[in-house]
Amino acid sequence: MSDLFDDPTPGQNTPEFTVSEISGEVKRTLEGTFGRIRVKGEVGRVFKARSGHLYYDVKDDRNVLACTTWKGQVANLSVVPEEGLEVVVTGRLTAFGAQSKYNMNVEEVAVAGQGALMALLEKRKKQLEAEGLFDAARKKPLPYLPRFIGVVTSPSGAVIRDILHRLRDRFPRKVMVWPVAVQGANCAQEVARAIDGFNRFTPGGALPRPDLIIVARGGGSVEDLWGFNEEAVARAAAASDIPLISAVGHETDTTLIDFVSDQRAPTPTAAAELAVPVRLELLAWTGEQGARLSRAASQAVELRRQRLRDLSRALPKPATLLESPRQRLDLAADRLPQALIKGVQNRRVHLAETAASLRPSALRQLVQSRRDRLDGLGARLTLRPVSREIAAQKDRLGALTQRLETAQNARTDRQRQRLDATSRQLEILSYRATLARGYAVVRDGDRLVTSTEAAAKAKALEIEFADGTFAPKRG
Repeated sequence: MSDLFDDPTPGQNTPEFTVSEISGEVKRTLEGTFGRIRVKGEVGRVFKARSGHLYYDVKDDRNVLACTTWKGQVANLSVVPEEGLEVVVTGRLTAFGAQSKYNMNVEEVAVAGQGALMALLEKRKKQLEAEGLFDAARKKPLPYLPRFIGVVTSPSGAVIRDILHRLRDRFPRKVMVWPVAVQGANCAQEVARAIDGFNRFTPGGALPRPDLIIVARGGGSVEDLWGFNEEAVARAAAASDIPLISAVGHETDTTLIDFVSDQRAPTPTAAAELAVPVRLELLAWTGEQGARLSRAASQAVELRRQRLRDLSRALPKPATLLESPRQRLDLAADRLPQALIKGVQNRRVHLAETAASLRPSALRQLVQSRRDRLDGLGARLTLRPVSREIAAQKDRLGALTQRLETAQNARTDRQRQRLDATSRQLEILSYRATLARGYAVVRDGDRLVTSTEAAAKAKALEIEFADGTFAPKRG
């Protein structure tokens, strides 16, 4: 400091300072005079730079104190400054000569009183509620029987022992504990990372992905539970794809994570009860359902058996079904002999007519008429080549005529043989052959008599034998 007063300018008693010298002297004076201090005030403007440094103001009704928390110090703050929050900040005063300003480097931020904490909590609650994070529609149902449960809590407290003991009593399940600090400056960050970490597990991987997450902590004061009121924890719970149960504090304690979780449990033990059913009750229920299923199946079979019996009674008997077809068969059998005789007769007439139209004399007459016509046409032609062609045609016509006569004779013989065979078959099938063996046909006019009852009612009986008919006289 003595160097500043050496060699004064002639004619002046006041020493001269450079800007850097005066700025450095002011900084040393501030830091040496005040040292580490605590300041109470209301948080004003808050700005977080891209570098991670936090800049904010602490003010009262007349003055403003600029505050800075460096990036490495932000993670250690138990309370992150928010505009309008009344706080007590702890740190050191310093000066920033480049802008001729002084500010306070804050290392710790504490809320000034429980009323300020409740006001901050209510503000955060309204903000998250306005964003829809409390809506019942976005809450996921809990799995009925999770295979794997993730627990976010302190591994050394009584909470994890209570949860494991309750799960063992109700329905043993596999549990993975993610250890976190449940109070203090690191609580919010560790809980948020644990929830996000469980969600990042790959299904079917080396570490199985939990089907359910329980965030648990025992009771405590508002300050002890404040980490679960941080916005980072609430947003991590709301973004979880895995259903989440919050069990923070006792039944009367309420934190922000309770509003965004899928289910709130009043205690950690109650969270275990919500997570799994009672195994013995489940076994009893499944046994009851199995018995009901067996009874229902038996009743259904019996009802269908009774229905089948009722339907079988309504069906006609097989003998009844065959009566009408049997009668039709008898009538057809009675009509068959006459139908065969008539059919053979019709075919015999048709064959005779066809044979008459194909007589050799008629063919000869047709051929002779065509030959006479051909001779007449040949006589009219004078050219010799045409005469030779006509002679050739005559030869061909004669050959065709001979072939036609031969074919016609052969066809007539075949038709005659078929007719004879048909006649013999008719005689074999005819009822007259039966009559020759000693049987007889009884008629009442044109009707056949096949029973004694019909014979008694007949007006005039006629009995046909193999050698003729006989008409008995009634007495």
